Amino acid sequence: MKKKYISYLMLAVLALSFTGCVKNYSDPARATQDDVNTSTKGLTGVAVSLQSRYAAGRGNIYNTITASGFLANELVLLNQGNTAELQLSLGGTSLDGGNTLLSNLWSNSNKIVFDANLVISNSANIADKALVSGLVGYASIFKALAMGDMAAFWEKIPAGTGENVTFITRAEAYTKIVADIDLALANIAATPISTAFLGTIPAGIDIPNTLRALKARYALYGGNLPLALATANSVDLTKKSSFQHNATINQNGIFVAVTGTNNLWQPISNTLGLPAGLTPDAADKRIPFYLSENLTIAPRWRMAGFASALTSEWPVYLPGEMTLIKAEVYARQTAPDLGNALIELNKIVTKKPAADPFGVGADLTPLAGLNATQIIAEIYKQRSIEMFLSGQRLEDSRRLGRPQAERKRNFVNYPFRERDQNPNTPTDPTF
Repeated sequence: MKKKYISYLMLAVLALSFTGCVKNYSDPARATQDDVNTSTKGLTGVAVSLQSRYAAGRGNIYNTITASGFLANELVLLNQGNTAELQLSLGGTSLDGGNTLLSNLWSNSNKIVFDANLVISNSANIADKALVSGLVGYASIFKALAMGDMAAFWEKIPAGTGENVTFITRAEAYTKIVADIDLALANIAATPISTAFLGTIPAGIDIPNTLRALKARYALYGGNLPLALATANSVDLTKKSSFQHNATINQNGIFVAVTGTNNLWQPISNTLGLPAGLTPDAADKRIPFYLSENLTIAPRWRMAGFASALTSEWPVYLPGEMTLIKAEVYARQTAPDLGNALIELNKIVTKKPAADPFGVGADLTPLAGLNATQIIAEIYKQRSIEMFLSGQRLEDSRRLGRPQAERKRNFVNYPFRERDQNPNTPTDPTF
């Protein structure tokens, strides 16, 4: 049953080239829109295609990791012939609306939102509510990720999909993401996901746990600290969710583009690009997890971890992120609880690799005697190491008040092709 998603991908992808948020995504050579809207098989195929679009090749995983990695100083460029990556590595005014990597991230994210909405809205036509729970839950994961990716880089994101679409603020986007996830979780609570549906999608993603983890993340980013804490506490940290890869049609995209070629970019160094005072401890076991070292051929520091092979899995989120959300909420809430913040921080600092579902563990001695400012800085440090190259550091740097000098841009310009076609496109940021 797991292999059915390969044929569904061929059935369901409606369009592979598009511009801006303009939205005629139909393809006359494939299933008609009505067929997809009314067919269980068609909707399942569209749902399955979301993961391929998000995680494969130069999809959102590659684009968010590369963009955040350069703008927040995690990466070093190896080949200046890669123009989009060069612009990101320079930042500032070198980065404009013509950057192809960011334009592709924008377009791909909007396509994911469009397809996810198609699945969610039309699942009401299906009588099997256990199948509906699976469709809505699975599609909502990718809709949340795509909207969150746009909100990480742009000050405003499209309110929907359509001609001359309007825009909403990042705060409004995070509120909408959380509301969509709540609807998906309510469906699942009313009728658990059928095993038949789970047999049609790629293995690796625990749908309810992933929805809760993403709800905690985006509640935090949206400033709803109580909700972030409560939701993070509901996530089962013994479970993991990941995009699975194989050596043929579904290869690890970061390995293909980066590790396997060594001609694009690599990690900046074993400092992970962190400033003096926040660099990793030499004994931190997460460094040899994420990095390999070559003492004979440059660059010295190279990708390992989740990009070490064609078949390496890539996490949708890391369990350690939930613990660090708890630490941050305790430290930043109206009445800071530094004691509990330090307890949660030390769960990350002392965690052994064997105690983590993905094998990510620092295995260091606990911290003590930190004041409020030091705890916030330590949260940023631990997120930067625990979640290295997860695409989250640019957001973390802004939210946790790091100096602007540590970033090459705060936000990026809107793609030219969006501005050329949509008069509602907002003004570009100044930095």
